Amino acid sequence: MKTRQHGFTMIELIVVIVILGILAAVALPRFTNIQRDARIAKLNAARGAVLAASAMVHGTALARAGSADTATCAANVGPNPAIANNTTNLCTESGRVALVNTYPAGTLNGIVDASGLSLVFPATGGAAGTLAQEGYDATAAAGVVTVQVRGGTNAPTCSFTYTAAAAGAAPVISAINRAGC
Repeated sequence: MKTRQHGFTMIELIVVIVILGILAAVALPRFTNIQRDARIAKLNAARGAVLAASAMVHGTALARAGSADTATCAANVGPNPAIANNTTNLCTESGRVALVNTYPAGTLNGIVDASGLSLVFPATGGAAGTLAQEGYDATAAAGVVTVQVRGGTNAPTCSFTYTAAAAGAAPVISAINRAGC
């Protein structure tokens, strides 16, 4: 008796290769956008931390009603005076946070310290290095802090801003600019 060998025909192999090619063409662009999506998610997380910190610091400042603390903060670092007066600075677990109109100031010692974006407290003494390790850049000028995520096609435009509170108003936290992510 003669045994018959079974195998794939050339047409079957070509059909499988074509199907794999189509799947690769459809799936590959989606995988390349994962990094962009990750940068946007990281920026959303930073913006959420800034929103939460702003609200918590404001609530604490209102609850303390501008009455100065009786002792220095347990972590005696941050903007002066050494004993938090709850008007220009507020005592937190990590140290003192700068205030403007009962909200975190638009500085590294204000909102960046309050939100915990940097591992170093206070943020002015090495924050740039630790922010870079965390994948962020932050610049502060004239009461406006711009938080950026590193990487992307144009990192400066992958950002949001925090503008310090004006008298009788809340700070302005911009929407995320995703252009360069």
